[in-house]
Amino acid sequence: MTNDSLEPKKKILIVDDDADFMDMLKECLNMRGYDVLTLSDAKHIMHTLHSFSPDLILLDLIMPGIDGLEVCEMLNGDPTWANIPIIVMSGLNKDVDKLKAFKEGIEDYFVKPIKIEVLLSSIEKFLRAKSEKD
Repeated sequence: MTNDSLEPKKKILIVDDDADFMDMLKECLNMRGYDVLTLSDAKHIMHTLHSFSPDLILLDLIMPGIDGLEVCEMLNGDPTWANIPIIVMSGLNKDVDKLKAFKEGIEDYFVKPIKIEVLLSSIEKFLRAKSEKD
């Protein structure tokens, strides 16, 4: 048994109202060894953060109720969650939307449809960086 198998799985929270996309992404991340939890909207995100404590969040911007930018504001306003890397996945491809998201502290921004290998590379990059900070 190697030391790698003793390390806890990295936890990823996916918040997206597109169930098919979320299910496909969850399956892909589970196959890579991540512990994944999904939310179809952001209204319960703070409760979920306390019970799941993710290492990284994959976040849609346009959702019913609370949108992705509001989620970023909430997380950045709380020191407990401000260090969680956030990667946005959105159908919005306007520079103004991207700029708003980066101003809210996101790490990366992908426009749907997303090439899964590129997204996985970004996830691994930011999880490594977070591990080095912790």
